[in-house]
Amino acid sequence: MDMTGTLAMAMGSSWLSGVNLYATVATLGLLGRFAHVPLPGNLDALTSWWVIGIAAFMYTIEFIADKIPAVDTAWDAIHTFIRVPAGAILAAATFAKFDSTIQTIALLVGGGLALTSHSAKATTRAAINTSPEPVTNIVASSAEDVLAIGGISLAVFYPVAIIIIVAIGVVASLILIPKLIAYLRRVIGFMENWRAKLRDIR
Repeated sequence: MDMTGTLAMAMGSSWLSGVNLYATVATLGLLGRFAHVPLPGNLDALTSWWVIGIAAFMYTIEFIADKIPAVDTAWDAIHTFIRVPAGAILAAATFAKFDSTIQTIALLVGGGLALTSHSAKATTRAAINTSPEPVTNIVASSAEDVLAIGGISLAVFYPVAIIIIVAIGVVASLILIPKLIAYLRRVIGFMENWRAKLRDIR
């Protein structure tokens, strides 16, 4: 795999791990095993049946949990400590054949990319959960599944495309996250005022 492909794989796998880590890992493993895609660095470890099986099992759990309002927020909170480090590790593993300086840079950048996508996902889903209807939640979760599986496939077959998508995604996240946090603060403030008024009535 050339430098563009390696860069695309590192950026794509780390950024998409912040969206859906297990779908990303399982898809990479399956592509490496069945499509005979030469995964760069130490990513060929993902083609192990153990890795594919565990990733697929965890993806099945996430597929269900991620579509239930409130449960998805708790799931995202827990996975803050899983997706971001995993994204950093995937990026560093992609550059495993390079010197330690490059690997360290990949680790730091990969963690940052995973953090931006995970933060955007978590805050967006928390905002969606302020609405009681479940349809929007299910649609958003399904779109994230498609993004993770389709995005990592692009990283393999159309590396330039995923580099562009990640760049756009990072910029969009930096714009979107502050707005969503401000919205959630307004919702929380409204709910606290409403509860205070109820207490006064009682």
